[in-house]
Amino acid sequence: MRNLIYRLYERSLEQSLNAADLPKHVAVMLDGNRRWAERRAGAKAKHGHAAGAQKIFEFLGWCDEIGIKVVTLYMLSTDNLVKRESEELKDLLAIIGAVATDLAQIKKFKIQLVGDRESLPIDLLQQIEAAEKATEKIRGLHVNLAVGYGGRKEIADAMRDILKTHAGHGTSVEDLAEMLTPELITEHLYTGGQPDPDLIIRTSGEQRLSGFLLWQSSNSELYFEEALWPDFRRVDFLRAIRAFESRHRRFGA
Repeated sequence: MRNLIYRLYERSLEQSLNAADLPKHVAVMLDGNRRWAERRAGAKAKHGHAAGAQKIFEFLGWCDEIGIKVVTLYMLSTDNLVKRESEELKDLLAIIGAVATDLAQIKKFKIQLVGDRESLPIDLLQQIEAAEKATEKIRGLHVNLAVGYGGRKEIADAMRDILKTHAGHGTSVEDLAEMLTPELITEHLYTGGQPDPDLIIRTSGEQRLSGFLLWQSSNSELYFEEALWPDFRRVDFLRAIRAFESRHRRFGA
């Protein structure tokens, strides 16, 4: 009976959505994997990360079904690379690599790494870059894997890239100062050429951005969900989309 009620509620939510008002870009902070494992006797952190990885495939299916164009998944921060215990980090890196490979094999999603490539272990970088190459011509849902990602590092890298590019062209510091605009910086971000996220979802009840898409989120709508990421359901996703559509976006006003 409970499952029937949820299915009916899901159908009602989906029918209430307006295709014209859907977010073009949804970003998600996949939070709560470790806590999910801690609540299960005998489970280790890797079991939570594995459950979270499986949820990714469900989630992308939901996004594809309703017509989302771009999804960004926050999978590993730059801080995680140095602060996580070595055993847990090793397991997590292996899981992320497997996710990238499996997503590429589906042949429905265009994969892109957004993060500091130089900070990643070479084996993981090669797996994700292989997924990027294998899917570069796919025109379906664009999936950004935010791995080795830090918002401040991204902005610093964008500025560094601008300086290197224009130094190579012989541009003076004075001329570059005149040329430097928010639009120019945006072009040099990891997500250059993509629309900014319309909606950012964070699971697990935490209500902060933790350095995620600091530049791109200036006009994003934020949605905080109590469910831990492995427990995130389609009905929770549809409620987030409905909440987005019901908001009057002011774009900084």
